[in-house]
Amino acid sequence: MLEDLFKMVKDRFNDEKEEQSQAKAPEIPKDLLFKCPRCQSVFYMDEFEKRKKTCPTCNYHARLSAKERLDITADKDSFKPFDENMTSLNPISFPDYEKKIKGMQEATGLNDAVVTGECTIRGYRAVIGIMDSNFMMASMGSVVGEKITRAFEYATEHKLPVILFTASGGARMQEGIISLMQMAKTSGAVKRHSDAGGLYITVLTDPTTGGVTASFASLGDIILAEPKVLVGFAGRRVIQDTIKQKLPDDFQTAEFLLESGFVDAIADRRSMRKTLSNILRLHNYKKIGANWQHG
Repeated sequence: MLEDLFKMVKDRFNDEKEEQSQAKAPEIPKDLLFKCPRCQSVFYMDEFEKRKKTCPTCNYHARLSAKERLDITADKDSFKPFDENMTSLNPISFPDYEKKIKGMQEATGLNDAVVTGECTIRGYRAVIGIMDSNFMMASMGSVVGEKITRAFEYATEHKLPVILFTASGGARMQEGIISLMQMAKTSGAVKRHSDAGGLYITVLTDPTTGGVTASFASLGDIILAEPKVLVGFAGRRVIQDTIKQKLPDDFQTAEFLLESGFVDAIADRRSMRKTLSNILRLHNYKKIGANWQHG
């Protein structure tokens, strides 16, 4: 009897304590705050987004979707997409690959890991390509390679510069040798564009690795990179185990590559539009009009 009484009192006490705790706890919106994964600073999400998703403390540049990147780069309503309905097949019959692709398409609203098209940047015409790491880590399969190749061919035909924002985990293993063939195909398209006198600007974003680094990402006439992004081919651990040496702490960062001569400049995202338009102006490309937003 005493045990039952004690249990009843204990349950009532716990219920009252839980009600008080719930009543006192403030309701905090899920997207109110952002915590920087690099420096651990916490600040309002609105401030983070106003800074184009860069940290006000350490200048960490968060990853952007293709749409977000396009919105802050191209002039408003100037983008005309290429091959937006192109989708991948399953060339080596990889198990559940079609299901994986469909899931990614539903989650991202993209048909594959790159968006290509023509736009203007502060009035300058350009062919633009943006890789989106939300789609299978922007791995390069047949669609990515074909869309980038066609973008370069269009730019060559119309005498336009090409600007590519790269972000990738490398070749897409689900397409086997087909994915590796895209390295040669895209590189060939870059060469033909270069031989025709075209300008190619690469902007390395986080992360740019594997077969993408080993092909078109490294072939730009001018190679820019966002601050402190990861750029490399093989993983750090694989390289250390191979050469039996400890690598520098900043190895495979944009700053290390700038010091080593691989990257031409570190470009902050908030001034990227101006940087790109200045490069196009210096290479004697002409504006097609003054109908562009300030940025």
